[in-house]
Amino acid sequence: MRESLLTLRDVRAWYGPSQALHGASMEVCEGELVTLLGRNGAGKSTLLKTVMGMMNKCQGSIRFKGQELVGMAPHRIGRMGVAFCPDDRGIYASLSVRENLRLPPVVAEGGMSEEELYELFPNLAQRAASAGTHLSGGEQQMLAIARILRTGARLLLLDEPTEGLAPVIVDRIGALIGQLKGRGYTIVLVEQNVHFAAELADRHYLMESGQVTDMFDAATLLRDFDRITARIGV
Repeated sequence: MRESLLTLRDVRAWYGPSQALHGASMEVCEGELVTLLGRNGAGKSTLLKTVMGMMNKCQGSIRFKGQELVGMAPHRIGRMGVAFCPDDRGIYASLSVRENLRLPPVVAEGGMSEEELYELFPNLAQRAASAGTHLSGGEQQMLAIARILRTGARLLLLDEPTEGLAPVIVDRIGALIGQLKGRGYTIVLVEQNVHFAAELADRHYLMESGQVTDMFDAATLLRDFDRITARIGV
C-alpha cells in the first residue's frame, strides 16, 4: 500500500460570498496519477487552487506529507514541493522562453536542469530566445510544465494541460505526463478529455457541485465508460 501524500477532508472554499467547494474529500498516494473529472463549474480547478492556498477563504483540512496547508501562504506551499500549472499557462509576454523557465525558484533538490529540460522539450531549446507568447499553444504548455519541473517539486497540479491543443500535441503532452509518472512524480490532473485521462491515471475522482462524489480506478472507467461520461456531460 502506497503512502498517502496529499489528503483533503471536508474542504470548503469561497470566491467572495460565493461558495465553490462544499466539503470535498480525497486522497492521493505518493507516485500516483489521479484525475479530477466533472462538468464545467464542478469545482475541479478551484480544488487545485485551494490546495495551493490561492483562495481567500478556505475551511477543512488539506495535509501534504502530514503537514496542514490550510491557512498557509501560497509561496510557503510551493517551497514544500507543490507546483501548480494553471489552465492559462501563466507565460510572461515580456520574458523570453529561457527567462520564463528560470523565473520560479528551485525549492528542492532533484529538479531538472535546463539542459535536461531542453532535451525533454527540444522545441523550447530551439525557441529559447523567443518571447514566451510568440510560442504556439502547445509550446506554451510545454514551457509551463518545464518551468515547474525545474523547481524540484514532486507533487504536480496540472489544470487542463490539453485544452485547445491539436490532437498531435495532445499525444505529446500525454507521453510527457506518462514519462513524469514513470519518474516517480505524484500528479493531480484536471482534464475534460476523458479518453486522454483514461489512458494515464491510476484512479479518477468525479466532482459534482463542489464535492467529490465518486472514485473509481482505471479499469472501472474503461468498463463503465459510457455511464461515467454521461455523468460528466461529455
